[in-house]
Amino acid sequence: MDRVSIFLYNSNMQKTAASHTVQTYNLFGEAGDLPDVVHCETIAARSVLHEWEFAPHRHARLHQILLIERGSGQATLEGRIHALRPMRVVNVPVGHVHGFTFKPGTQGWVLTVAAEMLDEVLTPLEGLRRVLAHSAVLRGTAQMRMAMQQVFAEFAGREFARAHVLRALSGALIGLVARELAAGGRAPGGLAKSDLFVRFEALLEQHFLQHWTVSDYAAALSITPTHLSRLARSATGHAASKLILDRVIREARRNLVYTNLPVSMIAYALGFNDPAYFSRIFSASTGLSPRSFRDKVHASA
Repeated sequence: MDRVSIFLYNSNMQKTAASHTVQTYNLFGEAGDLPDVVHCETIAARSVLHEWEFAPHRHARLHQILLIERGSGQATLEGRIHALRPMRVVNVPVGHVHGFTFKPGTQGWVLTVAAEMLDEVLTPLEGLRRVLAHSAVLRGTAQMRMAMQQVFAEFAGREFARAHVLRALSGALIGLVARELAAGGRAPGGLAKSDLFVRFEALLEQHFLQHWTVSDYAAALSITPTHLSRLARSATGHAASKLILDRVIREARRNLVYTNLPVSMIAYALGFNDPAYFSRIFSASTGLSPRSFRDKVHASA
């Protein structure tokens, strides 16, 4: 491996002997400045270091697109298992829990894009962000394959305007993936999100563990709670209060599936002072108690 690859591997993919939480990795390290516009590597390059298997984990600020050229395997996306075979593309949004098991020798590419770069290439009114926010395995196309190869070729070079060309080529690939996601019906239809709603989503990721209310988010956006709820319904069909609760429940589900923490500790980690109250909230949202939900998932696995 070159120096950059060694740094990426050592700083982010080290295994812990007794991990009890969903690991969050950042392939670019923890420095404030990203070392490159995107990161490109083959599936084999990292897989051979981990015996072709990656435990469920997530990336705090990174979006990934994988394209399988040859070989097979399985992808676990937000608790669901998907078969992988040639010319399948995997879309992994920021923050989604994912893991992989590849058949040794599997060939393909992995494009990793920082959330900051996505902000540059995604125009809010086009609605791509909402479509790309769904983890999925989808049919790859010849266009996607060509776009991925072009990104990799540009990434390997050091010619003038490299960063600009990388952004353009990566944006094209992201658009093709979004098109296939939308064509497959994996993302909800409806109106594109407004800039204000995108800002609300960003605030939600920052403060959901603090249990901010609709009024808190509205104040941070300098709008009224009624206006925020109207924006939320326009973008998703749901009230802002439901989106806030759903974000907490989604985190609870992840911890119940991917960690062995007691329910009480998960409740405290999610900002609840009373585990019993957390259990009631979770049961009302999912129809199962936290323990029953965990038992059902493990039984299915």
